[in-house]
Amino acid sequence: MMSRREGLVAGAATIAAAASDAAAKPAASAPWAPDAVEIAGRIRRKEVSALEVTEKAVRDAEALNPKLGFLVTPDFDRAIDKAKRLDAATAPPAAPFAGVPFLVKDLDDYVGLPTYSGSRAMLRNPPAKTQPAYIDCFDKAGLIVIGKSSTPEYGFLPTTEPEGFPPTRNPWNPERSSGGSSGGAAVATAAGVAPFAHASDGGGSIRIPSSNCGLFGLKVSRGRQVPGREPMRGVDLSVAHCVSRSVRDSATLLAATERHGADQVFPPVGLVTGPDTRRLRVGLVVNTMLGAQPNAEVRAAAENAGKLMESLGHKVEPTTWPVDGPAFAQNFLALWASGAAELVNAVAQAIGRKPDDSLLEPFTLAMAELVGQMPPDGLRKAVADLQAAGQAYDRWLDRYDVIVSPVLGSPPVPLGWVSGTVDIPHLTERLNAYVGYTTLHNVAGAASMSVPLHWTADGLPVGVQFAGRAGAEKTLLQLAYELEAAQPWAGRKPPVSA
Repeated sequence: MMSRREGLVAGAATIAAAASDAAAKPAASAPWAPDAVEIAGRIRRKEVSALEVTEKAVRDAEALNPKLGFLVTPDFDRAIDKAKRLDAATAPPAAPFAGVPFLVKDLDDYVGLPTYSGSRAMLRNPPAKTQPAYIDCFDKAGLIVIGKSSTPEYGFLPTTEPEGFPPTRNPWNPERSSGGSSGGAAVATAAGVAPFAHASDGGGSIRIPSSNCGLFGLKVSRGRQVPGREPMRGVDLSVAHCVSRSVRDSATLLAATERHGADQVFPPVGLVTGPDTRRLRVGLVVNTMLGAQPNAEVRAAAENAGKLMESLGHKVEPTTWPVDGPAFAQNFLALWASGAAELVNAVAQAIGRKPDDSLLEPFTLAMAELVGQMPPDGLRKAVADLQAAGQAYDRWLDRYDVIVSPVLGSPPVPLGWVSGTVDIPHLTERLNAYVGYTTLHNVAGAASMSVPLHWTADGLPVGVQFAGRAGAEKTLLQLAYELEAAQPWAGRKPPVSA
């Protein structure tokens, strides 16, 4: 007879509701592991205990982290204690994710754990005593944090290979990049250690690792959610959400973390539970904003996604990016580099000298130097031009409901190919070819998502990006449910997994 723990691993067809305990539609294919909504439902129905679920996540993390490098700081003891308290409660848990294992990305504070931000310069940081209001939402939702997930140094690069930590390896092929900056979150989720994990996106950092690891990754609109970290100067690029194996996990977490009341920027989405009947106007763009053609597998993924949309009744037509790609890339680099300059200055003040490559990575230092080479009004002008690019994006979306494009220029690249130790000329050339699709949405504050619709001949995942205007999360989630049913991915299991 199958034990309750084995049953948890095997998954089940019955789906519990997340927010209201109402029944949801079954997944379109049998998942190889249950999602967070299913796990929470089983705990709520007492088919399995929170302690069993948490202990399994801990065992899986201990077994897989040496192979994959996704966990920076474990929090196993507190997680087990929290699970025991949940099981001992007399009333059924009301929180949507009560008892579900989770990881917090190591760019954000979580009370009781240090925040290293992927940097050797931060290795002496003490445990955090406070955390952002957005992180509070995870505790309120009943999630059990088992630790902090890995990230590149301050999230600057689209791969998770910080010099101060082991590289984060892709469970589909451990010699390939997980993507970044939410690489640890994506690997832990794809490998089945947790059903989903906290992630953030300042230039593609949810969508890129989702594409590389075969996950669903929604980048929410600027201002959609409860506030998190302090915004960047000029243009607030970064938002937080999660990477997940199912659309409904992402939708349910969004409902639990979005703003309500006087400080809401958009009307709340609420819990999106399935597709809509409305057919969409879709623009398809395949080349990068710099005009470069993607890898053949990536092109096939995007074009096949367009054909899939047409088969579902949506109207698809080719389109082109609404901005001057080279100028936009230079302006975005200037803003990105200003973050590195602020980091270098903060470290210098802390240690009383200018930091060198024993503390910060060569790429971080090189970006900071770029700021010093700008004219006095260079950053101000870059920000103004980026704001104009965001307005051009909004006008573009007057013609379309959704834009379909690749997420990256190629499938997951080998480890080391875009790491912070590559010499700057080669790294710049590689980044221009690799990450030319995701940054405009951050500048515009728009909603976008990576959907795992393609796998290469050698078994590597390739995500397809679907983007809307700011505030379009409902449209994207409804479309994601439709795509998940039409071309399901839940049954695909990485070679290295729980």
